[in-house]
Amino acid sequence: MIPFLDLKKINEPYETVFQEKLKLVLDNGWYILGKEVETFEKAFAEYCQTQYCVGVGNGFDALVLIFKGYIQLGKLQKGDEVIVPANTYIASILAILQAELVPVLVEPKLETYNINPDLIREKITSKTKAILVVHLYGQLAEMDKITEIAIENDLIIVEDAAQSHGAKTNFNNLKFQIPGFNDRKNDNLKSKINNLKSATACSFYPGKNLGCLGDGGAITTNDSELAKVLFSLRNYGSEKKYFNEYIGVNSRLDELQAAFLNAKLPNLDADNDKRRIVAKRYLSEIKNDKIMLPFWDFSTNHVFHLFVIRTSKRDHLQAYLAQNNIQTVIHYPVPPHKQKAFSEWNSLSYPITEKIHDEVLSLPMSPVLTEDEISFIVDVLNQY
Repeated sequence: MIPFLDLKKINEPYETVFQEKLKLVLDNGWYILGKEVETFEKAFAEYCQTQYCVGVGNGFDALVLIFKGYIQLGKLQKGDEVIVPANTYIASILAILQAELVPVLVEPKLETYNINPDLIREKITSKTKAILVVHLYGQLAEMDKITEIAIENDLIIVEDAAQSHGAKTNFNNLKFQIPGFNDRKNDNLKSKINNLKSATACSFYPGKNLGCLGDGGAITTNDSELAKVLFSLRNYGSEKKYFNEYIGVNSRLDELQAAFLNAKLPNLDADNDKRRIVAKRYLSEIKNDKIMLPFWDFSTNHVFHLFVIRTSKRDHLQAYLAQNNIQTVIHYPVPPHKQKAFSEWNSLSYPITEKIHDEVLSLPMSPVLTEDEISFIVDVLNQY
């Protein structure tokens, strides 16, 4: 059987260093917010080219705390609307609700599975205050267009990067893509870009491109005000022990998990490159009219957390692959607006989202897939 994701094989090369990290943490005798967390926060901020990284308990908490942080700063208020992709994993929407904000669903593009920027504007109302961008399956959304919309409407951008660790874009050159930016008279636009409020939530769940051996998460941002609040919110709202400025929570990146992440972070780019090699083979060698392959421009904007195909006979294809000892997973079988938990949305229609959820199937994808395994998967798919 070719497993969908072989976590044991992925983590095997780190066994010795993990044991060393465990001993180091034990010997230090400091198990909460110690040197390993401090080291990881600094290293991950540098990796992401941001000023701040706040380690938290998991990716969901990262999203919730970002929203609560902005509420604490007065940038958001309970009841404000947040635009979010209709086809995202439910955690993105739950985080908005947990912060007592209102999710507004927007359809994705069928080609990329990411939110369609052209549909965002029509959903903006006087209550809209933020856009939650989800970089689904490892591919970055169209941040140039989304950022222009945010600037025009004075919206906060929050990014859910749980599946896109290490994806890179020309976002740093955004100023050259906005008409008038280089016009010296347009200082107001320059100021808006430089002061754009934004933060990114990351998950280090074991199956992620950068995964620990349990739950873990982080928030990255260049917003110094937000970072200050977040460091307190994650620790009971306390900056100094027993003195609480805010009504916070207990959501701190575990010291041992941070130690494991410190061991794995230096290899993240190399692992992502290996994922892209697998993706290139799938894209160039799978030739079957019954199977729709994902869009990719072959840039570094995709790290292929998942390699997702579509077919009108998804269940039949999945059963066929299982019979041939190839394990696959459906991400995700039921769209959020059709979930029982959101019964008030069940009558709504999001046809592109529904089509995606009815047809998608995730193939094995990891940096430890062998050439022979990839060839076998391709051959079986081509014979379908």
